[in-house]
Amino acid sequence: MTTQSRPTQSRSGPSAQNITLNDVAKEAGVSIITVSRALNKPELVSKKTLARVKAVVDELGYVPNLLAGNLKSNRSRLIVMLLPTILGSPFLRSVQVFMDYVTDAGYQVMLGQTGYDNSHQESLLDVIIGRRPDGVVITGRVTSEAARRKLQVAGIPVVEVWEIGDDPVDMMVGFSHYAVGKAVADYLWAKDKRNFALAVGHDVRGRQRAAGFKQRVEELHREFGGPTPNLYRYSVQVPSTVGSGRDTLAQIVREQKEVDAVVCSSDQVAAGVLYEAQARQIDVPNQLAVMGYGDMDFASSTVPALSTVKINDEEIGLNAAKMLIACAQGEKITQPIVDIGFSIVARETV
Repeated sequence: MTTQSRPTQSRSGPSAQNITLNDVAKEAGVSIITVSRALNKPELVSKKTLARVKAVVDELGYVPNLLAGNLKSNRSRLIVMLLPTILGSPFLRSVQVFMDYVTDAGYQVMLGQTGYDNSHQESLLDVIIGRRPDGVVITGRVTSEAARRKLQVAGIPVVEVWEIGDDPVDMMVGFSHYAVGKAVADYLWAKDKRNFALAVGHDVRGRQRAAGFKQRVEELHREFGGPTPNLYRYSVQVPSTVGSGRDTLAQIVREQKEVDAVVCSSDQVAAGVLYEAQARQIDVPNQLAVMGYGDMDFASSTVPALSTVKINDEEIGLNAAKMLIACAQGEKITQPIVDIGFSIVARETV
């Protein structure tokens, strides 16, 4: 897959206007002191006034600046990076490249963990916006409309990474997970595989790849005909583990499903499928093909060597770092959406 960039206009930059306490007070028709009390000591404000202030805060997307009064400069020299998980993270190479680049530029990085279901994303972003970092990197999309509005109002440069789309909060570096799923379907179909098991995590990116795979298999069957392909779906935990791969293949065998290819949500899951296949004396790839995702460091060293999808994760980190440092230095970002693409690595398991 080729790397593509899509030129559009970026709104980020040091000239972005922040909503202030005074703006909230004017909109609510009360004094600045009343707004401050409503936000910090709500018990001192009437219920009617408190409701009015809160409604205006939500409408304007105001988040208190926790650095106000403490810094003479608006520059925090802090960049925040939010990850679904740090434990056994597939994002670590990207994080390392990112941190090396911004540290050399004189910035510090603070890591936060959102979880794969983004349950902590909005609360984390409220805390982060209040501290006015010079940039934020978010793995995946900003899923809360309120959080999107607050980030845009605050004028903080934002890079959403590991996904791609037409409507970023600000900037985006990633690739299409849906396209990954379709490409894997094409690859396995060309290898005469027709009975598929998908080991899918409940994260949004895993679901996108599964949807792309299913859609492409249906298209290929309509185009070429033949027996109707089988497609079985199995849920695996996230962060993914080797154990979940073993459990998935054990369940397939127990259910006596006719499967000739297992498509895994990660290389860790694929390694587990390989271990279980070896324990059950299932020949990979002659009886069962196994497809990973991520091209982790160990993928080429499994026996047999793992076929997988390679993501240029280091390029994601580098692009995100360059974008944020450029914004911090007042430069205009002419290509705020960058699609780094992906590639299929053909080894021995398919």
